[in-house]
Amino acid sequence: MIEQDEARATDGVREEGVDRRSAAETVERELVMMFRRARNLSTTVAAHVHPDLDPASYSLLLMIDDAGPLRGMDVAGRTGLDKSTVSRQIATLVELDLLERVPDPDDGRARRIQLSDLGRERLAQVRAERRKHLHGQFASWTTQDLKDLARLLAKLNAMM
Repeated sequence: MIEQDEARATDGVREEGVDRRSAAETVERELVMMFRRARNLSTTVAAHVHPDLDPASYSLLLMIDDAGPLRGMDVAGRTGLDKSTVSRQIATLVELDLLERVPDPDDGRARRIQLSDLGRERLAQVRAERRKHLHGQFASWTTQDLKDLARLLAKLNAMM
């Protein structure tokens, strides 16, 4: 009798391992698909902000909008990119009139970057359009499903 119970317990552990591995593989596949679609969406949305805006610079605009005025080295630190890459992106965004350089109130020698009026306007417009689109896409989801997704995404983002 004890041997049968132990055998069932071992089979249960084995099944749990196979089931967990299968679930992890499904999550990985879905994440790859989501990241691919997110890249495509970023390209499309970036073009709505400005026809010459690339997705990486669009991402930079979002970060600056969320964080407020930043020094270039702070942008490099937040993105993990080297200073020369960030400097080129900032220069391009200033040329497109989506960012502007302003004096740093903490250090008169330094400059910060922030969204220009045009950048703020265009970003607000595409964010509103994207939000409206997402609300439509999630219309058939229950509130609990949305809360569960938000909780799980926060957990996923915390570990990345």
